[in-house]
Amino acid sequence: MLRFSSSVSRHVRKQHSLRLIHARSRNRCYPDEEDDVYKARRREVNRDDYFQLYKSKGQHLLTNQRILDSIVRKSDIKPSDTVLEIGPGTGNLTLKLLEAANKVVAFEIDKRMVEALHKRVVERGVGDRLTVVCKDALKAEFPEFDLVVANIPYGISSPLVAKLVYGGRRFRSATLLLQKEFARRLLAKPGESEFNRLAVNVSLVADVEFVMDVSKREFVPCPKVDSSVVIIRPKAEVPDVNLEEWCAFTKACFGKKNKTLGATFKQKKKAVELLGFSKLTDSNVESENHIDSNCADDEEECSSACLEMGGASSFKEKLMGVLKSADFENKRPSKLSNDELLHLLTRFNQAGIYFHDRSKSTRVVVESFD
Repeated sequence: MLRFSSSVSRHVRKQHSLRLIHARSRNRCYPDEEDDVYKARRREVNRDDYFQLYKSKGQHLLTNQRILDSIVRKSDIKPSDTVLEIGPGTGNLTLKLLEAANKVVAFEIDKRMVEALHKRVVERGVGDRLTVVCKDALKAEFPEFDLVVANIPYGISSPLVAKLVYGGRRFRSATLLLQKEFARRLLAKPGESEFNRLAVNVSLVADVEFVMDVSKREFVPCPKVDSSVVIIRPKAEVPDVNLEEWCAFTKACFGKKNKTLGATFKQKKKAVELLGFSKLTDSNVESENHIDSNCADDEEECSSACLEMGGASSFKEKLMGVLKSADFENKRPSKLSNDELLHLLTRFNQAGIYFHDRSKSTRVVVESFD
């Protein structure tokens, strides 16, 4: 009887210990319940500089050396390459990049991070091969580079990807660590629930490859969600389409991606807007500009006025005519491939219907694709 009780007691103690271990593992992302390993990692990250990391600014530092090595290896960096890094933080990935590349150009807006980064590379004796630009990566002009490898701050993922693939700088590839949900949307295909304007615009000019998922527990401080690594490779050949026109077209279509195109283009506001762009393309008439700007002030009242003044009623019929003749009236953007969307845009343009002001010759405006 005593032996049985002793055995039961040992079993209970063992199960209790296992529950404690699992509880620590589940809670290691929360500051009030951090385990010893996570606290040690935080001390390691801040051992020299002791500054606060801000989640609101996307300051989540990847600390797992195995994952860092894997990212560099998957990037296929050549010894002669110049690597562009956005958001290097204190340099965990930067030091790995400097081991593989000829030069690293890093954009970091936080001056505290810049100081910490400079200190670490000088200690390693590789400071001469690192250039740190303390500017906003979205606003600054990128220098020439061969490829991008970066742990992207979550808050700027969409506009930054847009700037890379539509920015005019040619590069071999971009290996990016992104929020998992964002990466899934970037990889989405037509017909999938996550398919969206982001995937449409990026896939027009680049191929996207999934590499691996990264647990949120590998970052300090720990974010609320997991991350994924993807590789974006610009296509050697892209469709012969005006990129400004394409981006404006997909924005019009994917405002309500599950709505039929017929329902989208039947709206008075949409017809008036496109009428303005189409007329401005032929002749930049001031009165038509005036009509279009007034519509933005009072949507309901001005839509009716514009319909009467600008002939948008017949223009709406023209829109619907194109959709019907091309058999797109009852189709939804979320189900269409890029080839189908390109075909529809061509049909619109051939009918004299445009989606941006072509009288202004400018580069593609880098914006969020969300």
